[in-house]
Amino acid sequence: MIIKTPSRLHLTLIDLNGSLGRIDGGVGLTLEKPALVLEMERNNGEISVEFQNRESIPVKVISDYEDKIKTSARRMMDYLELDCGYSFTICETYPSHSGLGSGTQLALATAKLISEADNQQITVPEIANIVGRGGTSGIGVASFDKGGFIVDGGHPQDEKPDFLPSSASPASPPPIIARYDFPHDWKVVLVIPQVEKNVSGEKEVNIFQEYCPIPVEEVQQLSHLLLMKMMPAVLEKDLDGFGEAVNSIQNIGFKKVENQLQKPIIGDIMQLLRDAGAPGVGMSSFGPTIYAVNDNTQDIVSAARDALRDIGGSIIETRAQNSGAVLEHIH
Repeated sequence: MIIKTPSRLHLTLIDLNGSLGRIDGGVGLTLEKPALVLEMERNNGEISVEFQNRESIPVKVISDYEDKIKTSARRMMDYLELDCGYSFTICETYPSHSGLGSGTQLALATAKLISEADNQQITVPEIANIVGRGGTSGIGVASFDKGGFIVDGGHPQDEKPDFLPSSASPASPPPIIARYDFPHDWKVVLVIPQVEKNVSGEKEVNIFQEYCPIPVEEVQQLSHLLLMKMMPAVLEKDLDGFGEAVNSIQNIGFKKVENQLQKPIIGDIMQLLRDAGAPGVGMSSFGPTIYAVNDNTQDIVSAARDALRDIGGSIIETRAQNSGAVLEHIH
């Protein structure tokens, strides 16, 4: 069996104040590329992980992928009380810890393959619960499940009393309160500068603790912007309106904190892409991936190349994916 998952942009968290009794909430977009392709066969022994193009993948990414696959596989095997072994082959990867959600896609893909091989019909939110994903944002889980443009409703504080990133939160995936097809003719340019990621792991936990709660006025401002500008712009295919909303959310609430904690080069690149004509430019999650939503990629890609000339990095031209992960049985 083989599974192909999309990637996702995490546009913003909504409410890290909690005055109404819920926290988190998120807005995201599912992408066609980069994609993760994972193949699995049953064996009689252990859980093994191979890479099709191992020599071209950084050592850190290899160990990260191996850990996540083995952890997720064991959790699903424990849940289903299985004692066989599985051989996993990673055919396509995308950068881990870059703000594109590789951890969630990898965990869900692994567990989905095992559950399907055992003929178990388990929903994607249930799988996320089993492997421990979706504790802050529901965007990655919903991208894997259904794709498109997604808004999730966060967690009740009796389930999740603390401000924590997904990696440190045992909460269940939150409810999806809106999911729309995203205009297919809008293009997305990803710019992934080769900079040391400023925030992950323990440091990420500390940032949530240090900067939250966010002032309620900023949560209200962001909610107003999402409900009365960004969401209607997607439905009405209003690229300029959507772009204005993306640009505005970079300076409000927790996204403002995420941006302030980056190296200055991230903000510089974002401004260069806007100057090149991109209607909307933002940073996904804690970065360093920057995204530019536009309808003419040529000038944007050219500006991105100039911006990366001295520091290195990668540019990916992609678009939204309005469907989830795809599973194929190989006979």
